[in-house]
Amino acid sequence: MRGTQPFVRRIFFVFQGSYVMNLLSRVSSSIKSLGIKRALRAPLILALALPMAALPLAHAQTMPPGAKKPADFPRVKLTAGMYVIDAAVAANDPDREQGLMYRSQLAPNEGMLFVFQENAVHCFWMKNTLIPLSIAFIRGDGTITDIDEMEVETENNHCPRNNGVYALEMPKGWFAAKGIKPGMKLKGLPQAQY
Repeated sequence: MRGTQPFVRRIFFVFQGSYVMNLLSRVSSSIKSLGIKRALRAPLILALALPMAALPLAHAQTMPPGAKKPADFPRVKLTAGMYVIDAAVAANDPDREQGLMYRSQLAPNEGMLFVFQENAVHCFWMKNTLIPLSIAFIRGDGTITDIDEMEVETENNHCPRNNGVYALEMPKGWFAAKGIKPGMKLKGLPQAQY
């Protein structure tokens, strides 16, 4: 960054080690390789790089007023075979209605467990859900009955063929990648009141 204007050096200092720093560095290198005059480089770098740096933020949807923050959901550790799942628990109507809406990411073994008060067919959709998900429908004894794949921000119904008391949403493809199939059991489920 030697030879750049002080303002640009300050921006690099503020964002050092971040996504923006990497982006500014790549844009700066590209502009230098084009032979653009030194006096025009700093404004051009900023004009190109800063709007691009905001793109990841533009995709993330903010939580609407009254929505529960991810950290405010109770959590439970479940096991599926040798895999440990860190699941947020949605056990009441408002929590089940919100589910994973507005979330922009999940950790690799993170999901949400839906707990119902009745043994029935419980259908799901993906309205306002920004992450593609897989869902396992589960009986009261922990047996997985059905697994389905769900696309982001769709209102298609995803219903199991069997009654159940639980549903577990995980990142899309998680169950298939781990070899988890219908007929297998999950352990560590909280007691359902049905």
